[in-house]
Amino acid sequence: MTKNFTIRLDPDLASDTEALARAEGWSLNETIKVALREAIERRQNDPDFRVRLRTIIEQDRELLERLAK
Repeated sequence: MTKNFTIRLDPDLASDTEALARAEGWSLNETIKVALREAIERRQNDPDFRVRLRTIIEQDRELLERLAK
């Protein structure tokens, strides 16, 4: 199931995104989806990001365990 989001872009970023979409022959929606996928993939391969994620996972696990008591 798809999920809709509303985003606000400053004028320069909006113009750059529209130009990128036109240059690639993609819709604005597809351009933004590709950019998000690429950003997520870069972070998944970033060791520092993975450490931050593991810290958050551990904090959440501890919180959930306390709430489950």
